[in-house]
Amino acid sequence: MRILGLDYGDQRIGVAICDELGMAARGIATLVRKNRDADLAAIAGFVERFGVEKIVIGYPLRLDGSEGIQCDKVNRFARRLEARLSMPIIRRDETFSTKEAEELLRETGVRKEKRRAIVDRLAACIILQGYLDALPHEEENKWTTP
Repeated sequence: MRILGLDYGDQRIGVAICDELGMAARGIATLVRKNRDADLAAIAGFVERFGVEKIVIGYPLRLDGSEGIQCDKVNRFARRLEARLSMPIIRRDETFSTKEAEELLRETGVRKEKRRAIVDRLAACIILQGYLDALPHEEENKWTTP
C-alpha cells in the first residue's frame, strides 16, 4: 500500500511517499503554496502518479497535547483533501518533526540556504516514517513464535 506523507505549512507543504511494502519513507517534493486549488491539484497529481491509497498529514499539537490554531488549518485542509480524493486522511502528531529535520540537516553539514528548501520534505518523511513504524507489519509478525 502506498501512503503519502504531508507536512502542511502556511508557505510550503513537504511531501513524502513510502515504498510498496509500507516500510520506508522518502521525501519527494516541497510544494510552494499558491492557492487552495493549485495545492490540492498538486497533491492529487502525486496520488495518481504513485497510486496512493492513504495520506498521513502532520498534526501540530501543542506540547501539552491540546489543539491550537494550526490544527484548525490542518483540519480544514484535510477535509478538502478527503472531499477531493475520497480517501482516508490520517492526522499524526508532528511535534518536533521540523526541529528534528533541521537538526538532521545541520548535523550532516547542509548549508542554511539549502536547508530551507528541503526541511519540509524531510519533516514529511519523518512524519510518515513515524506512522509506518507504528504499524504492525505482517511479515515481521509471521516469524515470531507464540
